[in-house]
Amino acid sequence: MTVINAPTATRPATVSTIVAPEGSLEVLSQQEVERLRDTSSRGLHDLLRRCALAVLNAGTPTDDSRQVLETYADFDIQVMQEDRGLMLKLDNAPAGAFVDGRMIRGIREHLSAVLRDIVYVANEIHTGGRFDLNSTDGISNAVFHILRNAGILHAGETPNLVVCWGGHSISREEYDYSKSVGYQLGLRHLDICTGCGPGAMKGPMKGAHVAHAKQRRRNGRYLGISEPGIIAAEAPNPIVNELVIMPDIEKRLEAFVRVAHAIIVFPGGVGTTEEILYLLGVLLHPANQHLPVPVIFTGPADSADYFHKVDQFIRYALGEQAAGRYRIIIDDPEAVALAVREGVRELTQFRRENDDAFYFNWRLTVPLEFQQPFEPSHEAMAELRLSTSLPVHELAANLRRAFSGIVAGNVKEAGIRAIEERGPYELHAEAGLMTHLDTLLKAFVEQQRMKLPGSHYQPCYRLGS
Repeated sequence: MTVINAPTATRPATVSTIVAPEGSLEVLSQQEVERLRDTSSRGLHDLLRRCALAVLNAGTPTDDSRQVLETYADFDIQVMQEDRGLMLKLDNAPAGAFVDGRMIRGIREHLSAVLRDIVYVANEIHTGGRFDLNSTDGISNAVFHILRNAGILHAGETPNLVVCWGGHSISREEYDYSKSVGYQLGLRHLDICTGCGPGAMKGPMKGAHVAHAKQRRRNGRYLGISEPGIIAAEAPNPIVNELVIMPDIEKRLEAFVRVAHAIIVFPGGVGTTEEILYLLGVLLHPANQHLPVPVIFTGPADSADYFHKVDQFIRYALGEQAAGRYRIIIDDPEAVALAVREGVRELTQFRRENDDAFYFNWRLTVPLEFQQPFEPSHEAMAELRLSTSLPVHELAANLRRAFSGIVAGNVKEAGIRAIEERGPYELHAEAGLMTHLDTLLKAFVEQQRMKLPGSHYQPCYRLGS
């Protein structure tokens, strides 16, 4: 029975109903069901509730995960194992996820993907004892198995998956440009992978979707990779037809670079910079310097200054070798697509010659400092070593952690609460690096890249030498 609940003074209209998962998971063991119902710190109910609410609330213009949880404080989800299979009981779910009392099919698929990945990670990754999560190989194997369980790895296809990074808080011009690039990629039968949210994560998918329709390409892939800490702020957009929830930001980033056949970076803020630093830090590791991975930074003409500042920061912090791992193409979507196509051809030839898999980049070395989860506490942020005297990939790892902390303070529930309780994070660096970091972050604030337009931004960080 479906009940539509009228809006209140503090909450929009909601729906209470029972739905069946859409194909991802049909049955669970009694133990798995109990863990999903368990509201204690050892249970999975809170994790399931937060991720499910994010998916059901997709399309709402907010990037404040705490605000979403407070708006729907009376939302709940319960897993029920019945004779006919698994059912999900939803209480006070956002009404926008339903049409005429029935859940939108794409949202139901995303909800099922959330359930699938939470159960698999809990059983096989965290408690199964199969993977050594303190070793490089163990973590990479865990990433592989999560992706394989989600059906993400397509062994029979030649390389054509383009990972697109960029901000959720971008201008209309930048969004339209990312859509134009996606269109040019789609015309060339290339598929899209993003962080699955709005802005530069949605634009390329939307453009490619139109192009695939023109080419009568009915099996186009629009892969979204998220993680529990960010999903409420960057809920899956409706074009995503494959969704996977990785356990943390580090495994999410490794998943991106393992499945990518090319990477495009659109304008963004601290989250996009975190991704750039992760990518360059990994590629600058001596074991990876010979691996071809086409990387392109691109945006409309008005974004040229943004990429100039990012490029300046990279050259100062990581050196000219880092800048040599990417190209900057401004205001030319077709040139971007042609460069990607040529780069993918070179990557395909390299993997053929080296008998390497097309669907997962096993040859890529991801150092442990890029894999171990970083908890951005005030103490951890203050203790980060930010110095150009460090080996370049180690500095990149620490800078990535610093930007990850700022992301947490901007949009993640735990980070927002920590800032409210203890004030801004403090970052310390050598004078020259601090100057360049300050210039970059101030530009992000001035260009409204920290939060969605219209939101008042109060910095969650302080810089000191």
